[in-house]
Amino acid sequence: MGDDSEWMKLPIDQKCEHKLWKARLNGYEEALKLFQKIDDEKSPEWSKYLGLIKKFVTDSNAVAQLKGLEAALAYVENAHVAGKTTGEVASGVVNKVFNQPKARAKELGLDICLMYIEIEKGEAVQEELLKGLDNKNPKIIVACIETLRKALSEFGSKIISLKPIIKVLPKLFESREKAVRDEAKLLAVEIYRWIRDALRPPLQNINSVQLKELEEEWVKVSSAAPKQTRFLRSQQELKAKFEQQQAVGGDADGGGDDEEEAVPQVDAYELLEAVEILSKLPKDFYEKIEAKKWQERKEALEAVELLVKNPKLESGDYADLVKVLKKVVGKDTNVMLVALAAKCLAGLAAGLRKKFGQYAGHVVPTILEKFKEKKPQVVQALQEAIDAIFLTTTLQNISEDVLAVMDNKNPTIKQQTSLFIARSFRHCTPSTLPKSLLKPFCAALLKHINDSAPEVRDAGFEALGTALKVAGEKAVNPFLADVDKLKLDRIKECAEKVELVYGKKTGGAAEKKEGKPITGKTPALSGTGGDKETKDAATKPGPLKKAPAVKSGGPPKKGKPAAAAGMGGAGAKGKKGPETKEIFESELSIEVCEEKAAAVLPASCIQQLDSGNWKERLACMEEFQKAVELMERSEMPCQALVRMLAKKPGWKETNFQVMQMKLHIVALIAQKGNFSKTSAQVVLDGLVDKVGDVKCGSNAKEAMTAIAEACQLPWTAEQVVAMAFSQKNPKNQSETLNWLSNAIKEFGFSGLNVKAFISNVKTALAATNPAVRTSAITLLGVMYLYVGPPLRMFFEDEKPALLSQIDAEFEKMQGQTAPAPTRGISRHSGGGGDDGEEEEQEDVGNDVVDLLPRTDIGDKITAELVSKIGDKNWKIRKEGLDEVTSIINDAKFIQPNIGELPAALKSRLNDSNKILVQQTLSILQQLATAMGPNIKQHVKNLGIPVITVLGDSKNNVRAAALATVNAWAEQTGMKEWLEGEDLSEELKKENPFLRQELLGWLAEKLPTLRSVPSDLLLCVPHLYSCLEDRNGDVRKKAQDALPFFMMHLGFEKMAKATGKLKPTSKDQVLAMLEKAKANMPAKPAPPVKASSRVVGGAAPAKFQPASALAEDSGSNNVESKPDPKKAKAGGASSKAKGVQGKKVLSKPNLKEDDDKSGPIFIIVPNGKEQRMKDEKGLKVLKWNFTTPRDEYIEQLKTQMSSCVAKWLQDEMFHADFQHHNKALAVMIEHLESEKDGVISCLDLILKWLTLRFFDTNTSVLMKALEYLKLLFNLLSQEEYHLTENEASSFIPYLILKVGEPKDVIRKDVRAILNRMCLIYPASKMFTFIMEGTKSKNSKQRAECLEELGCLVESYGMNVCQPTPGKALKEMATHIGDRDNTVRNAALNTIVTVYNVHGDQVFKLIGNLSEKDMSMLEERIKRSAKRPSAAPVRQAEEKPQRTQNISANASMLRKGPAEDMSSKLNQNRNMGSHSETTHTVPREFQLDLDEIENDNGTVRCEMPALVQHKLDDIFEPVLIPEPKIRAVSPHFDDMHSNTASTINFVISQVASGDINTSIQALAQIDEVLRQEDKAEAMSGHIDQFLIATFMQLRLIYNTHMADEKLDKDEIVKLYSCIIGSMISLFQIESLAREASTGVLKDLMHGLITLMLDSRVEDLEEGEQVIRSVNLLVVKVLEKSDQTNILSALLVLLQDSLLATASSPKFSELVMKCLWRMVRLLPETINSINLDRILLDIHIFMKVFPKEKLKQCKSEFPIRTLKTLLHTLCKLKGPKILDHLTMIDNKNESELEAHLCRVMKHSMDQTGSKADKDTEKGASRIEEKASKAKVNDILAEIFKKIGSKENTKEGLAELYEYKKKYSDADIEPFLKNSSQFFQSYVERGLRLIETEREGKGRIAASTGISPQMEGTCVPASTHTVSSSIGNTNGEEVGPSVYLERLKILRQRCGLDNAKQEDRPPLMSLLSKPAVPTVASSTDMLHSKLSQLRESREQYQHLDLDSNQTHSSGIGTTLASPSSAAANIDDLKKRLERIKSSRK
Repeated sequence: MGDDSEWMKLPIDQKCEHKLWKARLNGYEEALKLFQKIDDEKSPEWSKYLGLIKKFVTDSNAVAQLKGLEAALAYVENAHVAGKTTGEVASGVVNKVFNQPKARAKELGLDICLMYIEIEKGEAVQEELLKGLDNKNPKIIVACIETLRKALSEFGSKIISLKPIIKVLPKLFESREKAVRDEAKLLAVEIYRWIRDALRPPLQNINSVQLKELEEEWVKVSSAAPKQTRFLRSQQELKAKFEQQQAVGGDADGGGDDEEEAVPQVDAYELLEAVEILSKLPKDFYEKIEAKKWQERKEALEAVELLVKNPKLESGDYADLVKVLKKVVGKDTNVMLVALAAKCLAGLAAGLRKKFGQYAGHVVPTILEKFKEKKPQVVQALQEAIDAIFLTTTLQNISEDVLAVMDNKNPTIKQQTSLFIARSFRHCTPSTLPKSLLKPFCAALLKHINDSAPEVRDAGFEALGTALKVAGEKAVNPFLADVDKLKLDRIKECAEKVELVYGKKTGGAAEKKEGKPITGKTPALSGTGGDKETKDAATKPGPLKKAPAVKSGGPPKKGKPAAAAGMGGAGAKGKKGPETKEIFESELSIEVCEEKAAAVLPASCIQQLDSGNWKERLACMEEFQKAVELMERSEMPCQALVRMLAKKPGWKETNFQVMQMKLHIVALIAQKGNFSKTSAQVVLDGLVDKVGDVKCGSNAKEAMTAIAEACQLPWTAEQVVAMAFSQKNPKNQSETLNWLSNAIKEFGFSGLNVKAFISNVKTALAATNPAVRTSAITLLGVMYLYVGPPLRMFFEDEKPALLSQIDAEFEKMQGQTAPAPTRGISRHSGGGGDDGEEEEQEDVGNDVVDLLPRTDIGDKITAELVSKIGDKNWKIRKEGLDEVTSIINDAKFIQPNIGELPAALKSRLNDSNKILVQQTLSILQQLATAMGPNIKQHVKNLGIPVITVLGDSKNNVRAAALATVNAWAEQTGMKEWLEGEDLSEELKKENPFLRQELLGWLAEKLPTLRSVPSDLLLCVPHLYSCLEDRNGDVRKKAQDALPFFMMHLGFEKMAKATGKLKPTSKDQVLAMLEKAKANMPAKPAPPVKASSRVVGGAAPAKFQPASALAEDSGSNNVESKPDPKKAKAGGASSKAKGVQGKKVLSKPNLKEDDDKSGPIFIIVPNGKEQRMKDEKGLKVLKWNFTTPRDEYIEQLKTQMSSCVAKWLQDEMFHADFQHHNKALAVMIEHLESEKDGVISCLDLILKWLTLRFFDTNTSVLMKALEYLKLLFNLLSQEEYHLTENEASSFIPYLILKVGEPKDVIRKDVRAILNRMCLIYPASKMFTFIMEGTKSKNSKQRAECLEELGCLVESYGMNVCQPTPGKALKEMATHIGDRDNTVRNAALNTIVTVYNVHGDQVFKLIGNLSEKDMSMLEERIKRSAKRPSAAPVRQAEEKPQRTQNISANASMLRKGPAEDMSSKLNQNRNMGSHSETTHTVPREFQLDLDEIENDNGTVRCEMPALVQHKLDDIFEPVLIPEPKIRAVSPHFDDMHSNTASTINFVISQVASGDINTSIQALAQIDEVLRQEDKAEAMSGHIDQFLIATFMQLRLIYNTHMADEKLDKDEIVKLYSCIIGSMISLFQIESLAREASTGVLKDLMHGLITLMLDSRVEDLEEGEQVIRSVNLLVVKVLEKSDQTNILSALLVLLQDSLLATASSPKFSELVMKCLWRMVRLLPETINSINLDRILLDIHIFMKVFPKEKLKQCKSEFPIRTLKTLLHTLCKLKGPKILDHLTMIDNKNESELEAHLCRVMKHSMDQTGSKADKDTEKGASRIEEKASKAKVNDILAEIFKKIGSKENTKEGLAELYEYKKKYSDADIEPFLKNSSQFFQSYVERGLRLIETEREGKGRIAASTGISPQMEGTCVPASTHTVSSSIGNTNGEEVGPSVYLERLKILRQRCGLDNAKQEDRPPLMSLLSKPAVPTVASSTDMLHSKLSQLRESREQYQHLDLDSNQTHSSGIGTTLASPSSAAANIDDLKKRLERIKSSRK
């Protein structure tokens, strides 16, 4: 076993491939363990085994194979990448595992297959298993069948596609092997479980015994619907649901969902293979069918009958066949043949399904007419035929034909037609049976139920009953309003008996449940598919009832049918409300009326009605009116009352007052009572008579309007107009028309009978009276608003003069929208609201178009004309077409019957003569307009062929075809086009023109639709192939259309459809789908109120009053009928408004080429990555050449076609250079606006530019370089990184140009190379440039060498690749070049390296020839080793900058990963010392050097001073700085991308993640501290401060409360915030940018922080609070004084108002205000006093004096007074001129107060007004009595003793002493410590010096001057605030000395003995100073000494980055020992160094 040990040592994957089986076995075992152990499914481990898994399963050793299978199963289950192995492993399992004798092996193989299915690879597995069925080995076949069965039983028929399995089943039943047959039987039973009877037809032809056995088995199958029990990975929620049900014991409902989706999905028809029969027709069929002998005709028909028995037929051109069959049915005298032909038609319809739809229109009328035959077998055959045909089309399409036959005289025809309608209705749902269809059908059927023949009546009842059942009572009842009760009951009785195809739910319920109609038809056919004898759809309960649920599965459709119901209902109610109730009011006799009237009217009133005295009549009317006003609606006998009014004298009343009252009463009755049409009839005549009356006209109109409201406008208007025109009075006529114009505006247009008006209007237009004509024209204008342009068609034959008047009126209305109806709504639509109205509105759409008088041109389309159109001679064909044109032109509007014309025109669409094709297209356009919506029935046979023409190669023909298609679609709507397979068949054709035009058209139309037929799904596979079409335009159009397909089909369906694609395509398409998902527009909303649509405005909407949209809101299912209109209106409005607000993606311009408005670069998701993959995988040529060959250019062109606008690409690849210039100009123009597009196509743009480098034309080259400069600027701003691919295909070609003879070009190229370093690592650039030095062109060599020198100078030696040594050797070889410039360049470059790297250079260069060496040494000497500080320094910054950009970029833009790691490494090695990331200026060769860098690292660990717990007093204000400083991404040079970077960094300041925030603050701090960079922040100050106080708020509210957070983190964050703010407020110019609002919030945040007790409890909390104090002082001093003052005033006002605010808060705000007051003398001139006074005014308005006095403390009032007092003092009387901004000065006491103060100060002018006691007066009242003195002093000392108020206390004490110089403060000092006493004295002296103005003390509050160079906010170490001096005021140096001593002692340096520390005072000078007087002078001398010593330090350390590092740099030594101190320092540093090492 020697070699055992060998393989034992191998890694697992190698063992698995070992030649020894034991090794493999062991490998598999270990692999199995490993696979079970890896948790992460995306772990890289998995990829190692990708190639091995196939070997696992196909191992030749049976024992090893078993283990291998187990391991493979574990792999497939757990590995993310397992899917990639599906094909090979599944095929291995089939061929090598299924034939194994061991059952276990088979079992594992089966499990592996199922596991692949679970991980979504079902299709690939199924493919392999089906291949396995062809294997010769029966074992394998059996195992494959078994696996398929298992998969089906577990995953269900949704996941396992049954069609291919069923296809092979019959073959399996024929197998010789019993085992195979048995297994096939089990599989058949399993399939039956899922699809039931759909399985029968495909298995009809198997052995009868087997079939019988199967039948027996099938019977046993349980009827419960099967459920999926195992789920795909993507179906986890289903799985959870399923398990939950299992737990509950199977909740039926839950299961229902799954099965409803799964079960009925399969339709037998789908499982069948289509058979092509046209070619199989007998050769002489067409002759025989015309033969004289009926036997020959019969033979021909029998042959067809045999062929059409095939249940599924291949689509093709069946027009001729249908034509002859139709002829037989219609004309043949032999009834047997009629029946036979009908059977053939039925067979065709059943076999072709939807594809037969285009012929349905021709055949239906013929069959219906033929029902006159009495013979039962003929009738039955015809019934079957028409039923089968109905299923291939829709009711809408054949409604015209059916309705036409309804009026036939023959009762049998009537009966059969009604029965057919009844049967058809059973297939409808409420949505496919909208009101627009019900209306005409119900009208026709109502005639039938009144027919004399009983069979016709019965059939009529049945049809109406079915309609009632399907559409629900609400929808149908309005049409049955006039039916008497008996008949109504009969209809209802029929309704109950009806069995719907869809299940037995009635009316409303059905509406809610019924999903989509289409599906209904499909299953219905499943019966007729296999056995066509009977239409037993309804008897097949299984699949059928659930059908509707199938397709409606998707959520978007939910609730729509219900909406339909609701809408229908509302509409019905609308009409029923008024009509059905009142319409029945019968006419009452005059006696009854009198009786009824007497009951409600006073007797006197009735007697005086016909009195001869008009006054009595007037009185009577008044009483009548009162009575009416008081009557209840229910009690009012309207008819009786109006008859009383009409009683003599009635409407002939002569007195106008009485008449006016009478008319008014009519109006009242109509408004208040239940006014019926019967009552209206009584009065209308009289009203019309009076309407023209000058005095009574308006009352008459009012009464007519009231009646119109009661009885609806349509009826009223019709009556009124008829009456007006039946009399002669022109005034009445014109006024009636005027009233009607108004009424239409008020009531809306719904339901009006346009036709009736139009004839009257025509009469009016012809009237002699001009007023009548004018009124008629006005009325037309109003109608135009609602009807639109079609209205004009009625008047085209009027006289030109009149027509021009009409046109002018229409013109006026253009662009106006119809007003919303204000009347007639409330009453009608009761509960229905808008719906009712919409519902009514929809009629208009139909009406207007239906009313046009249509001519029947059928008889003009003669056989002769048709033959002309088909003539061989094109001229005659043209004549024929001309004739057609003139026929249509003459007829204007035609009926749908156009005889043989469609077929004739269709054949002309593919005429070889393009002119004729265009002529045909224009005829079709005409036809659409002329026929209107009825053109629908020709969509399939004429419309689809027009789409084929879209594939024509000629642009103009395509344009014409598109115009035609649009004209048609405008009439028909889109549904007809999308139904069936025709469109998908067109898209399938691989014609690029056809594809791009068709997709463009769909992209334009789909967004306007609210629903589409499910057949749209058939287009999806072809859409996907278009996405990958070779033609760029096709791809672009396909991408544009993608979101709209998805909008209708949903992402899931679309994604599922990718299953059939090749894996590579699938990934690409899925990526595009994801992208489209993001851009997917919402479906257009159902139209809002019908009236508010755009129609007047949208003239293009042919006959489309968009109200027609309304009807669609309900029937919104897949097959929704009204689609056509919807599309029209949608079209109209979409043209008006852009498609529903969504940008229309595809431009409607017919000439794409001319349209240059869109983006020039199209972003293709993952396009660039895919191109790179292709190049890596060598699928395309690598971009590498010496001169570009054609194939490279072609390749680039095709790659660009998908992502560059077509027109731009044409420019880019034009032969003429001027076009290139044009292209570049466009690219420059779009550069900024299309950043993302540019970046996504960057590789292609750069490649194209490299081609330009090979052009000879200089202007192009210059333009290209200009573009490149801008491009690289943009890229560096965007922080983009060039990928390797982009760099390698561009940089080498750019470097070629560096050798151009023209200087200007060379300069540009160098500039570009420079910029490139910002977006591509310099070290990688180095390699490319190095290659350039090998060029033959000496200029190029020289320039490249210079460039290398620049790189080394800027980036240090690390850029030299592969190593500095090799690079330098390479450069040095050029010293001996024969060209002088090259030699010089080489020498200069090496000198540059020498300057950076010193003598090491000689080592690196190695041996040079003597001559070269001497030249080099000479040159080095000449350069005299003067390394200028600046460049080097910049060199050190620059690399960091570039690098950090890269780090930053990785956050911003996902830079290519491969580059990142290298960049970081480079970053690490960038500095001159590889161990540190910190870069050190090399000017100072001090040994401080090392410690600085080192110290940097330590400093990052912990701030130096913190570890010592100093006494409270000496604790420095510490602002710890962020640790991450060292790697902070430096800001780039000012010009490049500063703004965006700053914005980004600032946005991170407010981040919730502490570290992110700290890092961002650190970066900002760094910028602020470099004078040259700080101005970059200008303009961002507010933004930064907002971010900062948001962060403060976040800490306060969130972080501080978070237990888990380390509080040190918070302190660190606080320190960074305060540090960077101090840096900011150090810079006055920036500090002034802060605005009032922001400052207010900032101060609020800071003060809140100072008062936060939680901070004090932190270890370093004290520090933080002190730092904040310091910061607040800075803010107060440096901000714009107006802004900060204003901010503080507002803040004070807010804090006093807020009850929650602590008094402490307000107090601190006031302290800040006092501080500001103290600063006023210096700042008064810079302050905008007007604004401040406005703020004070507002403050005083909110807080009048009384209110302020109520405050707990007196501070606020004092503060305010002090402020005003100081302002008055400083400005004098002028202060009153600054009240300009105050509108109403009386609102507050400000003005009065100022006057008072002014007066007061005037009185005191003589007395000593000491300017310096600014606050003295206000602080301590002058009149304070002696008694209070002690209290006052006690108060003051208390303040001095308290931490917060020390400073203020001292100030008050000073003021006090100054005022009462005799006051004795001794007693208060006596009992305090020595230290406190000296502190107070010193404080007082300080104040004195400050007040006396003897120079401000240096080294004060701020941060010392050395600040600039530091990395840490100086305040950390230059501690400035004194003992308790929280306000950061100036302090004397003694404190520093004291602290210095302590620090020295800590550092172990000699010092005076520390233990017996003398009191502070004595530290000031060695002899204690007795007198106070001299102390100030003393102080000054000390200060001057301190300054000197400090300057020495500054010289020493100013530029070393460490000035304040551990508190050493700034400690100030006592002056005497300044020099010694330096030595000290050195020693100390040495010590630190050694200890470090």
